[in-house]
Amino acid sequence: MDQLPIDEVLPQVATALEDHGQLVLQAPPGAGKTTRVPLYLLQNDLTPGRIIMLEPRRVAARTAATHIASLLGQGVGEDVGYRMRGETKVSKSTRIEVVTEGILTRMIQSDPELSGVGCLIFDEFHERSLQADLGLALALEVKAALRAELQLIVMSATLDAEPVAKLMGDAPVITSEGRSFDVETIWLDKPWSSPRGRGPRYEASVTDLVAHAVGDTTGGVLVFLPGAGEIARVQSQLNLGADVDVVPLYGALPFKAQMEALTPPKEGRRKVVLATSIAETSLTIPDVRVVVDGGRSRRPRFDPGSGMSKLVTERVTKAEATQRRGRAGRVAAGVCYRHWTKGEEGGMPSFPPVEIEDNDLLSLSLDLALWGETDPKRMPFLTQPPEAARNEARALLQQFGALTDAGQITEHGANIAKLPLHPRLAHMVARGRALGMGKTAAELAVLLEARGTALDLEADLKLLGQGQMTREMKTTLKRIGQGADTGGLSVGAVLSLAYPDRIAQRRKGETPRYLMSGGKGAVLPDDADLANAPWLVIADLDGMGRDAKARRIARISEGEIEELHQITETPVCVWDKRNDAVVSEVQTRLGAIVLSSKSGTADETLMSSAMLEGIRTMGLRVLPWSKPSRQLQRRAIWANGAGADIADMSDAGLLDDLEDWLAPYLSGVSSRAQLSQVDLMGALEARIGWTELQALGSTAPVKFTAPTGTGVAINYDGEVPKISIRLQEMMGLTTHPVVGRNKIPLLIELLSPAQRPIQTTADLPGFWATSYLDVRKDMRGRYPRHHWPEDPSKAEPTRRVKNPKQ
Repeated sequence: MDQLPIDEVLPQVATALEDHGQLVLQAPPGAGKTTRVPLYLLQNDLTPGRIIMLEPRRVAARTAATHIASLLGQGVGEDVGYRMRGETKVSKSTRIEVVTEGILTRMIQSDPELSGVGCLIFDEFHERSLQADLGLALALEVKAALRAELQLIVMSATLDAEPVAKLMGDAPVITSEGRSFDVETIWLDKPWSSPRGRGPRYEASVTDLVAHAVGDTTGGVLVFLPGAGEIARVQSQLNLGADVDVVPLYGALPFKAQMEALTPPKEGRRKVVLATSIAETSLTIPDVRVVVDGGRSRRPRFDPGSGMSKLVTERVTKAEATQRRGRAGRVAAGVCYRHWTKGEEGGMPSFPPVEIEDNDLLSLSLDLALWGETDPKRMPFLTQPPEAARNEARALLQQFGALTDAGQITEHGANIAKLPLHPRLAHMVARGRALGMGKTAAELAVLLEARGTALDLEADLKLLGQGQMTREMKTTLKRIGQGADTGGLSVGAVLSLAYPDRIAQRRKGETPRYLMSGGKGAVLPDDADLANAPWLVIADLDGMGRDAKARRIARISEGEIEELHQITETPVCVWDKRNDAVVSEVQTRLGAIVLSSKSGTADETLMSSAMLEGIRTMGLRVLPWSKPSRQLQRRAIWANGAGADIADMSDAGLLDDLEDWLAPYLSGVSSRAQLSQVDLMGALEARIGWTELQALGSTAPVKFTAPTGTGVAINYDGEVPKISIRLQEMMGLTTHPVVGRNKIPLLIELLSPAQRPIQTTADLPGFWATSYLDVRKDMRGRYPRHHWPEDPSKAEPTRRVKNPKQ
């Protein structure tokens, strides 16, 4: 065998396994880790039992097994084999099994001790697929609880190794530097398409770039495109000469066609391989010296429209672009042509998203329940699944009857977990069989997984029955079992088993708008055959706008809905804006859809909740505010601004917490008119609390007591508390009054005998000593019969307006 870069660190791998039983191996693409590590373990008897290597992609799994077997001079299925969905090549003598992700999960679930397995290898872990994260978490659980001797190796090309090494109990990290040659990077001079989409189509633009690259270089060319459709269109447009072979490479290709792309070109010929992202890391394509990066990648994303994951086409990340560029420097100096400008590179995301953070979690939740774990936080995940998505998945599985209320797996849940389908579709197949609709349920399942384009699923099923079924669909049907139809339900009724949250009732009006039982809206094209159907089941939506566009539908009858789904009678209270009052009724409902309603009575809690909704709608102004209650609110707001720790009494704060402070005072109140009987002052005081009320009394007192004994209400409307009082009542006061812990001077508005403002001051002694003399001169002329002493700081305060000497 030729020497590969990984060979230098293989003795370190052996030592780490012997000392720690696990390790993280970093090695760039082309270092040889995928083939050499399992082969080294086998040939040196370093693991007691079978070696299971996880590959995220089917092509890579099949190719890796074939290559390792060839290095042993064998065919696949002897010492080396593989397992994947719908295809297995192993025997009793097989020591190395290359498996795809779902297979590993099923192996662990069916035999938690992994009997006969000595080592698990997670290849290309940097791709961070959801199933790889789950597989590693399960493997760590097995090692910790059941099989301490189980060896674990995590291999990656671009992974930050420290977090995963820490997750594995500070496992040793081994790094292979790899071997690469210089790669020149060439960008487009200008963007291939304008912001408005003007310019050549994507495939035409990439075709031009490939032709240019082939004309300016020598050696093999690897072109990265997002999917099989783009590959086919580019291949049909390329005209590169008689000595150039253009071959495709993607997951759904037959094995023979895949091998054609992975074998060296014949002498005197060049090969151009049009590949998806499967060629980024785990596959070795010989003689590649040129890479043309189309700049797009197809990856799984949770699709709210279908309730499942789907493949979406997105711009590549910087990490992916680096991986692709490196493919040009494996055998000699190379060139990488990028289908974007250098300026556009700055806006590219750094790394691909982690699937567990942005994906459908139904399958993960079902797998965890099958494992016996109801709380993912107790599992050793490198990235924890988001709580909101987890709760949503758990609620739907409970609705299916797959989980108990406590989140534990049921017999039905265990049964649907065995089917090679998304949990929605697996539930539909299992329930469909029980209802005598096994054939329709199975065919619907493969049709929905195949992502057809026809709006009417019933019409699509008829075409399926006429022989329009792909090989993959036939394989899936065979695996799940087709059964027969004896139950007499409609296609829509069977479909509703998978989508109970997508049963939809037509709204009133000419436009075919629908309300779904899950609460969301949907709309059909005006010319759709089912545009006037009163009830539909919607399996796929575009997920955009208030009313999403329905993409795949089937008709269902109201009778079938009542037969198959839970119809509830629920007492409700709603706020009637027209009458400013609470309306109580009993609604017959299918989720968010109200089938009928009648007058009824509701308990105090529902009544209060609806009344609070009305208050929020009308605003706090509808409450019976008085001068004392408004002053209490303003005192509390000012005190908080001055550093006190009192409940938020602003209008916004009060509205936010209506349930806490006002609801207890709404007993028997069901209309705007009845709000006048609410003890608002008591409610506000209760919100503040007894201890805080006492503190508020000293921090922001209700009144200021003048030297005459007159109590004057303090106004807390502005930033500084203020009082208004006749000047004569403040005479003799030589210190300015203050409030609050910070001793903030009161703003004093001094009034004339006629109660008109004559001076505002925050320094009363200073006013007596300065401005008062001018005020006295003016006021004596206007009010000669009133008391205007020469030195007010020494004068007696008085409530009388007449001069006491007169």
